[in-house]
Amino acid sequence: MQIRIDDLAGAGIRALLTEHLHDMHQLSPPESVHALDIAGLLRPEITFWTLWSEGELLGCGALKELACDHGEIKSMRTASAHRRKGVARMMLQHIVAEAQRRSYTRLSLETGSTSPFEPARNLYRNFGFTYCSPFGDYREDPNSVFLTRAIDAA
Repeated sequence: MQIRIDDLAGAGIRALLTEHLHDMHQLSPPESVHALDIAGLLRPEITFWTLWSEGELLGCGALKELACDHGEIKSMRTASAHRRKGVARMMLQHIVAEAQRRSYTRLSLETGSTSPFEPARNLYRNFGFTYCSPFGDYREDPNSVFLTRAIDAA
């Protein structure tokens, strides 16, 4: 598997992100959907990666710089045909390593609070993330949970 920075121009990643946004709107009320559209992911404070194997798109993830020492995980998504194959784990390892390389001291994220998001919450907890209060521009929301973890120095 290969992870590379993506410019979001390809049809495959656009389709995966469209599916991601559609699913988020199916699972959460509009005011609780914090997934970014393509324009939002193209902002300069966001680095976006895709994960590939033999020319096939397996998944994606992004890292948003909130401050010089704090990053946020955004847009983690595994293509449905590749779930339960370690794609999300590999992307999360990559993002954590990048946060460490950037000398962040903290990495945080928002995800859903309902049962369809349980696999994601389990993955993050397995990586040392713990529940926290809303950070950045987020507010308390019964449909969201917030997780964070300290990042060790490289």
